[in-house]
Amino acid sequence: MFGGIHEVDWAALGHAYGPADDVPEMLYGLASADPDDRETALDGMYGAVHHQGDVYDSTLACIPFLLELVANPAVQDRGGIVELLTSIGGIDLGDDELDPEDEEFEYAANYAMAASAVTAGAEVFLALLDADDRGLRLAAPLALATLHSDPELALTLLRERLGAEPDEEVRFACVEAGGRIALRHQRLAPEVVQWLLGLTRVPSGPGLRLAALAQLARCAPDALPADVVPGVTGLLRELRAEPVAASPVAEPVPERPPAPTLLGRLREAHEAGTAGRGAPWTTDLLRTLHSGLGDRVDDRIALLVDQLCSPDWGQRIDAVRLSSGLLGTWRGAYGELVGLIGEQLADPEKRLADAAADTLGGLFALAAPAADALADRVRADPQGWVRHWQSGPPSLGSALTALARAGDRRAVPVLARTLELPEPPHDLGHALAHLGEAAAPLAPALRRRLGETELDERLIDRAGPLLYGLTALRAAEAAPEVLRLLRGAPDHRREWIVESALGALTAFGPAAADAIPDLRALLRSVGVGSGFSASLAARTAGALWAVEGDAGAVLPVLCAALSEADFGGRRSAATALGALGPAAERAAPALRELLQASEPWLRVDAAIALWRVTDDPGRAWPVLVKSWEQLPGARAAIAECLTDLWVEGAGRILREELTSVRRHNAMDGGYGSHDIFTDEKLLALCRRALTRERPKE
Repeated sequence: MFGGIHEVDWAALGHAYGPADDVPEMLYGLASADPDDRETALDGMYGAVHHQGDVYDSTLACIPFLLELVANPAVQDRGGIVELLTSIGGIDLGDDELDPEDEEFEYAANYAMAASAVTAGAEVFLALLDADDRGLRLAAPLALATLHSDPELALTLLRERLGAEPDEEVRFACVEAGGRIALRHQRLAPEVVQWLLGLTRVPSGPGLRLAALAQLARCAPDALPADVVPGVTGLLRELRAEPVAASPVAEPVPERPPAPTLLGRLREAHEAGTAGRGAPWTTDLLRTLHSGLGDRVDDRIALLVDQLCSPDWGQRIDAVRLSSGLLGTWRGAYGELVGLIGEQLADPEKRLADAAADTLGGLFALAAPAADALADRVRADPQGWVRHWQSGPPSLGSALTALARAGDRRAVPVLARTLELPEPPHDLGHALAHLGEAAAPLAPALRRRLGETELDERLIDRAGPLLYGLTALRAAEAAPEVLRLLRGAPDHRREWIVESALGALTAFGPAAADAIPDLRALLRSVGVGSGFSASLAARTAGALWAVEGDAGAVLPVLCAALSEADFGGRRSAATALGALGPAAERAAPALRELLQASEPWLRVDAAIALWRVTDDPGRAWPVLVKSWEQLPGARAAIAECLTDLWVEGAGRILREELTSVRRHNAMDGGYGSHDIFTDEKLLALCRRALTRERPKE
C-alpha cells in the first residue's frame, strides 16, 4: 500500500492548520492494527484535512490513498474511511457557475475535483455491499448513491441488497441511499418512489416501513399516504411492542478517562445517550420524516404528541428536541404539545427533565400551558434556581427562566431569593422584563443592591442585571442609585456603564427630573470631537429628551450624530429623533438623505424616524415596504411603527404576515436556537395595528 506516498511534496500542500507534512502519518495511522491509532488518525483527517467539510489540495492528494485503504481487506474500520470519502466527494455544487475572479472559485474547484476523483474510484464500493464487516455494509449504500457514476446500477444493487441483508440498520441505510438517488437524479425519482411506496406496506417490518415513509417525506412528500400520521404512530407502537433482546451479563468495566479524540468523545456521548433506550435509530428516521413534512405543522404536532406519550424515555427526549425545532421554525396551535413537554419535567430521567426545561425556556409566552408543571419543578428543586459556572457569572436555572419568561408571577418570590445571593444571576433583569407589573415588588431590593454595588472594575458585571431589571420595571424611584453609577463609574468599560444608566433614565422619563443637571453636563462632555462615540452622544440626548423634553437642548447633538461615520451612532440618533416626533422637524432633510444609506438597518431607522417627525409616509413608506421583504429582522420595528401611524397598503402586508405559517426569523437547517419571542412579538404588533380604526382599503 501507499505506493508513491513519499513522492508527494506534502509540505508544499496545506490543510486547515498549515503545511500538510503530517498527512502521511495520518494515512499510515488509518491502516494501523491499533484501534486507538486508527481513531486518532481518522479524527486528524476530519480535523485538518477535511476540516468542517472543506477540501484542500492535501485533501485531493489523499483521495487515491484513501481509496486504496478501502479496497484492502486487511485494513480494519474501513467503514469510517468510506464515510470520510463520501463526505469529501459528495458535496453537491448545483448548477451555479462561479466567476474565476470570485474568492469562492478556488474552493468550488477543489470540491469539483474531489467529486470527480472519488467518483472515478467508486467501483471499489460495489464489493462492500455484502462485506462481512457490518461497518462497511452500513457505509457503502450512501457512498454508492452519492458517488457512483451509474445511479441505475447503484439503485439496482441497493434493491437487491435490501432483500438479502439481515441487519436492520443496514437495510435502513439502503433505503436512505435510495432516497439520495431520487434527490440527485430526478429521472430515477418515479422508480424510487414506487419502490418506497411498496416498502411502506406489510409484510415489511415496522422499522423498514418507517424508514420508507421518512425517505418519501424527504424526496417526494406529495406521494405520502393521506393517513401518514396514524400510520407512523401505529408503526411506533408496533416498534414499542417488539421484544427487546436481553443484554448479556458482562463483567464490570473499570472507569477509564474520556476518549482523547473528538470522534471518540462523540461515540461515548452517543453510547451514554442511548443506554437503556429502545431502537435509537428511530430518532434519525423521525427527524428525516419531520424535515420532509416541512410546513405540515398539524401532522408534525400529532406525531410529537404520540412520541411524548411513549413509555420509552428515549423517544420522549427525542420528541422534546424535535419540538424545539418545530416551534422555532413554524407557527401553529401548540397548546397540547407544550403541555406534554411540561409533563416531562417530573420524569425521574434527569436528561429528559432537563431537556424539557431547556426547550420551555426558549418558548417565552408559548410556555404558558406548562406553567403549572414549571412551578412544581421550581418549587421541588431549589438547587436548580441558579446555575454556577467555573468561569463567568451565575445564571438562572432553566425551569425558573422558563417560568419567568412565561410571565408567571409564581417566579417572583423565587427571583427575590436570588437577589439575596452574593452575586445575582447575570440574566435576572432579562427575566423581570417578561413579568411586567407582577415583578414590581422586587424594585426595592434591586435598588438596595444597586446602591451597595462597589464602583470598581467589576461594576458592569454586578450592576448590569440590576440596572436592566430597574429599567424593565421603570422604577423611577431608583434614579438616585442610577445617578451614583453615572457619576462614579470607573474608567474601565465606562461607556458601557454610562449607556446602561442612560437606558434606565430614559425608561424613567420625567419622573427622573433630578437627573437633568447630570444629563446636561454629560451631553456637553460627549459631543463631537470629545473622543466618545457618537452613539453615546445620541443616547445621552435621547435620555435628556425623555426626562426633560427640551428639543432645543438635544437637536444639535442628534443632527451632528447623523453625519458621523459611526454607524451605531447614526442609528441611535435616528431612533432618538423619531422619539422627538414633530419637534425634530429641522432634522427631516438629513433623515431623507439617510433613506439612501448603504446600511439597510440605517435606512429602516431613518424611514421610521422621518415618518414620525413629518407625519408623512410619502418618502418613508416605500423604504419600509422594501425592507419588510428584504430585511425580515426589521419587521417588528416596522409593525410597531404601524401601531401608531397608518398608510394605505399597510393592512395587506400585516395580514399576509399573520397568515404565514413560517416564522419570519426562522433559520434554515438544524434544530438550533430560534428567536420565538421576537416572532411572537411581531404577530402581536400586527394584530394590534390591524385592530385600530382604519380607513377602508
